[in-house]
Amino acid sequence: MVEQQITVKNRAGLHTRPAALLVKLTSRFKSQIYLVKDKFAINAKSIIGVMTLAAEQGSTLILRVDGPDEQDALEQICEFFASGFGEL
Repeated sequence: MVEQQITVKNRAGLHTRPAALLVKLTSRFKSQIYLVKDKFAINAKSIIGVMTLAAEQGSTLILRVDGPDEQDALEQICEFFASGFGEL
C-alpha cells in the first residue's frame, strides 16, 4: 500500500467534470484506490463517492492505493491533481 497527500488546485474544486475524469482514470487500475478527507475514505472508482467529498480548492486529501499496479496508479493520479484537472 502507498499513500500520498494531494491538494485540489483548481478554482472550482473537484466538481462534476474532474470527478468523472478521476473515476475514468482510477477505473483503469486493478488496485484499490481511496481518497481520504477529514478521516472519511471513499472509493475513488465511484462517482457518487468522489462527489460526496465536496473537495473545494485548497482541500488536502490522502490518496491511498493498494494493489498490483499501485505505484503507476499513484503517479498518474498525482499528476492529474497537480495539473489542476486540466483547468488551471
